[in-house]
Amino acid sequence: MSTTDFGVTRDGTVQLRRRWPADRPWAAMLLLHGIAEHSGRYEHVGAQLAAAGIEVIAIDHRGFGLSGGRRAYVASFREFVDDVEDQLAQVRTLALPTVLCGHSMGGLIALSYVLEGRPAPDALALSGPALGANVAAPLRALLPILARHAPRLRVPTPVKPEQLATDPKVAEAYFADPLVVTRTTPALGNAMLNQIGWANAHLSALSVATLVQHGGVDTLVPTASSEPLALLPGVRRVVYPGLGHEIYNEPSGPAVVGDLIDWVSTTLRG
Repeated sequence: MSTTDFGVTRDGTVQLRRRWPADRPWAAMLLLHGIAEHSGRYEHVGAQLAAAGIEVIAIDHRGFGLSGGRRAYVASFREFVDDVEDQLAQVRTLALPTVLCGHSMGGLIALSYVLEGRPAPDALALSGPALGANVAAPLRALLPILARHAPRLRVPTPVKPEQLATDPKVAEAYFADPLVVTRTTPALGNAMLNQIGWANAHLSALSVATLVQHGGVDTLVPTASSEPLALLPGVRRVVYPGLGHEIYNEPSGPAVVGDLIDWVSTTLRG
């Protein structure tokens, strides 16, 4: 089981931190959840990683879960990245080899952090990183206008139940979870689209050993969007046929997490 506490970001936002301690840790991981969700949905993932000797710390991003901030809103995507920089510095005080791991939007945050040249982790792991999004052209054109004139407007999130995983129970639990945010804002949507464009334009700056795991039938973050990462040196990309967006929550999720553990062990311990 995880434990939780609260910290304060550099701009004064209260941020929840969740921790899965390992008995004899040989690595530490900062885990970043995806859009709309929260770190509590990773209880099984954190427990499996900790049992394998990886100490896990996760945060609820500002505006999500039990952290402070306006729901599903940022004035700038950099706010997420700043939070990661500060939290990763805390993780490093454990004096263990450190992994930065992010799912979906969390993957985009983690990748952006590394591409910006901030103090690097020893390894980077990405699950369905948000390097693409199925957004209709009219909405893409409208988002910058809404972000400028109605940045905090509450609009439904575009997540459909069938996009999460092949097991319908995953979607049932997701939409029944009171901490899952079901409405987003133009400010966040526009910030994400802009960041997706920036990250894709700067992929060549990636210089950290990286694992990319992606569901083969992911329609929320199209599987093909992570293909450019596979062309970079030091990157291993694994596509899981038949799995949706939340690969860690699929029935075969423990095996997918096992692949992550094996890669971290090989990368950090040889």
